[in-house]
Formats: sequence, structure tokens, C-alpha cells
Amino acid sequence: MVRVLISPSYGSPETRRHWADTVDQEVSFTERRLDEQLTTRQRRSLIECHPEGRARFWGATATHDARMADVARGDIVFFTGQNRVRAVGEVGVIFRNREFADLMWPPTPDGRSWHIVYSLLDLVPAEFPYQDLNRVLGYKEAHTFPGQMVVRGERARKVLDEFMITPGTGEVEPGETPPSPSEEMPPASARVVPLEEGRTRRADYHRSGRLVVVERRESQLVAEYRRHLETQGRHPSRYRCSAGVSDIYLPDAKEPELIEAKSQAGHHHVREALGQLLDYAPHSPLPLARLAGLFPVRPAAADTALLHRYGIDVIHREAPEGFQRLPAPDENRSLMRRAWGAGSADRT
Repeated sequence: MVRVLISPSYGSPETRRHWADTVDQEVSFTERRLDEQLTTRQRRSLIECHPEGRARFWGATATHDARMADVARGDIVFFTGQNRVRAVGEVGVIFRNREFADLMWPPTPDGRSWHIVYSLLDLVPAEFPYQDLNRVLGYKEAHTFPGQMVVRGERARKVLDEFMITPGTGEVEPGETPPSPSEEMPPASARVVPLEEGRTRRADYHRSGRLVVVERRESQLVAEYRRHLETQGRHPSRYRCSAGVSDIYLPDAKEPELIEAKSQAGHHHVREALGQLLDYAPHSPLPLARLAGLFPVRPAAADTALLHRYGIDVIHREAPEGFQRLPAPDENRSLMRRAWGAGSADRT
């Protein structure tokens, strides 16, 4: 299972300088002064993971040796500072090398080295307040994450679930080679993935595009609707395909449904939901009986009619933890199922 690292990155002038030097910008690890410090295995691993010869790096001191002993490629890093999670990264190569680390980050006056070095496969800007993270982890609201920590098991799953984060490498079975960031998923393939997996529309850094993080308002809406579904005995999941990652997928035997959430209900967001639903639908593991857009408020009548024209239902928040569905006309839905790539038109 994926681990979640929580790493202070913006508290002191020292950490801010490290961030500017090795995260805000990529480091050329093939540069002679750095390359000479690498072991053959470390060099090979870095080149395999970052064939362009550049990567973003972060590190930890010997204090964290034990707690980071099992951290591996594909684990997620929450970079924290100024009372929020500032960015989310995905671990690439992790190794211990004091000489390499000291060239990037000079040791502290008392001689401490950030000798646990890890590269980042991807990095996504984020704006998660500490209060949200504290609530998921069961900490007091005022907790400030003063030091590095590693969250594992069910607690890590809950964090990824709450913030809708998808590791770009996915879960890797023992003995299986993780996919490289440049690998493309075959167009016809789709896999059901846990609800912690999500999407982002932010790309301030040069990114591989595989690590995905959903806008916070959208992920909160999805989490709220998911709880609503679970009270009805339904089991929401999602699936990943060449088109992206769905928001909510209900693989019910009688009426499989795909739901796309939006943080706002304006015309632009309604059109975006329409496009994504039509893009994801042909990849559904089961033929879909319904498509729906999920919004925080009721869209305008014209926008509701737009979705209904394509046989797509509208679901909107009616009150805290309450939702209303505005179903598309049955005739429209039946006509559109073939266009969705959803199989038999007489499926109900």
C-alpha cells in the first residue's frame, strides 16, 4: 500500500532555500560533481527513472532513517509550510548518500546531513489547510506538523481518499516492474481504482501528468456525495483509463453509473462535465446505464437542459449532506446509450 510522507518544506529560511534550489528547479544529476558521488546502482536507478538526466530532489536527516526505511517509489509526499500543504509529490528514486546530499544542501552547523535523498517523479501545487489534514489523521485542529512523518496503512489510504490523490505509478505488486512515467496506457484498457485516486487541472511545474490531485472544493463535494451513497448501501469506486480517472463509478449489477463532479455549476463547468463524461464512458468496465454531473448548486435551466439533451442526469447539493437528482428524459438516455459506448440500448 502507498505510504504518505509529510515533509516540512517552508518553515525556516534554510528549508525555503533548499526548496528553491532543488524543488522549484530541476537538478542535473549527471553533472560531474554530483555524478561522481553516486554509486553505480544509484546512477542506474536515477537514469531509469529520469532518463533526461534531471530531477527534483528532497531529503531527510539521519533522525528519520528508521521511519523512512520502507519508503519506496510511488509513495506520496505532502510538502507542508505556512499552515497548509503546499504541494504533493510522488517519490521516484530514494537512497542514502551523504556526499551527494551535501553538494545540494550544505549540512547544518552541527553537522547534520540530509543524507536520505529522494527524487520526485512528479509535483503538483496544492492548497490543503492543516485543519483538513488534521481531521483525517485524528489530530487536534491546531497541530502544525513540526517534523517529517510517514503515514502508513489504513491511515494513508484515508488521506489519499480524502484528498483524491492518484499515484502516477499505481500500486506495484512484488516483483513487478513499475511503469515508467512516459508509458502510455493502451486506449482500450481500463482498471477500477480506489476512491483515493483523482485528477488535477493544475500544472505549474513541468510534469509527467501521471500524478493527479483533485481541486479541493471538488474533492470535498465528491467525498460528501460518496458518504450519501454509502448510507444507501451503494459502493462507489472509480476507474482509470487512457482518457483519465473518473470521479465516481458505481458498478451496480442492474444500473452501472458514471458521475463527474465539478466545483462550480457555471456553463463552463457544465460543458467540461459533459465532455469528460462522454470521454470516459466508452472505457467503463461495465456497460453504463446512466451518466450524471454532480454540482455544488443547481445549474441554470439552460445548462441542465444541455446535459439532459445528451441523456445525462444532473445531481446537485440541496443541503449539507443532501442531494437532489434531476433525471434526463428516459427517451434521451435510451437514444444516447449507444453513443456512450455503453452496450445494449435496452439496458435498464
